Amino acid sequence: MQIGIIKEGKNPPDKRVPLSPKQCVLLKQTFGIDVVVQKSEIRAFTDDEYRAVGISVVDDLSQCDIIMGVKEVPIAMLIPNKMFFFFSHTYKMQSYNRGLLKAIIEKNIQLVDYEKLTDQQGNRIVAFGKWAGVVGAYNALRGWAQLNEPFTLRPAHQCHDRVEMDKELMHKNFASNPKIVLTGKGRVAGGAIETLHKAGFTQVEPKEFLEKNFDTPVFTDISVDEYNARDDGKPFNQEAFYKDPIGHHSTFMNFAKQADIYIACHYWDSKAPFIFTREDARHPEFNLKFVADISCDIDGPVASTLRPSTIANPFYGYDAKREIEVEFGQKNSIGVMAVDNLPCELPRDSSVNFGNDLLENVFPSLVNDDKDEIIWRASETKDGKLTPHFAYLQNYVDGVYDAKKK
Repeated sequence: MQIGIIKEGKNPPDKRVPLSPKQCVLLKQTFGIDVVVQKSEIRAFTDDEYRAVGISVVDDLSQCDIIMGVKEVPIAMLIPNKMFFFFSHTYKMQSYNRGLLKAIIEKNIQLVDYEKLTDQQGNRIVAFGKWAGVVGAYNALRGWAQLNEPFTLRPAHQCHDRVEMDKELMHKNFASNPKIVLTGKGRVAGGAIETLHKAGFTQVEPKEFLEKNFDTPVFTDISVDEYNARDDGKPFNQEAFYKDPIGHHSTFMNFAKQADIYIACHYWDSKAPFIFTREDARHPEFNLKFVADISCDIDGPVASTLRPSTIANPFYGYDAKREIEVEFGQKNSIGVMAVDNLPCELPRDSSVNFGNDLLENVFPSLVNDDKDEIIWRASETKDGKLTPHFAYLQNYVDGVYDAKKK
């Protein structure tokens, strides 16, 4: 078996890779799988770094059995009759990638979507989520400092790696003593919490956060039961909420009245209540001055998130009274960070973390005939057609689906 790591062809360029040079060597030593790497000038790990550990760098991947990338592979770069691994962004019937999925079927490609790789309980086994949290929280502090502190922080993407980014936070005194509230309990929130600890913030319990005053920077991480309640006043049931969030309302305003910064790390169901609305943001007691929306649901649960921002220009302002975007830092506006590809800011670290997930959770299935069907469950296409568990995409592929219901 030979795996080829394809050069990223999507614009804007993505510097991440599925496997670092050292992980390519480990893959061969552990599983006997050979790896070659397609030449690339943008990759976070250079061609010479791969060559230095004995990995071949080639122009053509047509001799490989499996081809792995990160972002969508452009149609022109697809090689017929191969197995491809990448984030396809098709399983939600994203209109902009319909042609890609159609081409994959026509070229008899087995597409394995990283986002659908799960264990027997349905939990994702490979993800970049932690790094969205790590960088998202850093950007929150960077934006806050730009407006409220006598120092600035270098953009994460200008740092060589996380170690260098963390050094930016060392010995910085957030004299304004901001109070931060986070929503989310998964990988994203975990990464954000790591960054806040690096910056010297103290974690406190939600009740303490609401009731006490602090003379040092603090944060709290709240669960769904701490910012949602049942409409009928009965006790909150988390299992029931996840099953069907209709019949609930947000109580996040309790925290919005106390916090200076909000970092959104949650997963949001479109049937769930908005976390804070445009009306909430106009409330006289609404205190949030900066929102880092890592989840980045546009025109959704976080009213100030009007659009995604970019790595090059991560911040904008939200005028709650007029409900419009304004210049970042404009008086009485809420600062917004809504970058939707945050792991790209630390591509070396996030790639190594992702590669570790692949080595631990995915490659064993490639060499044991996929006994647990991990690969099969994530395969959207095979043998020139959609697989049974992705048959619902047929109308999407044929172009007769209703985009409004995707």
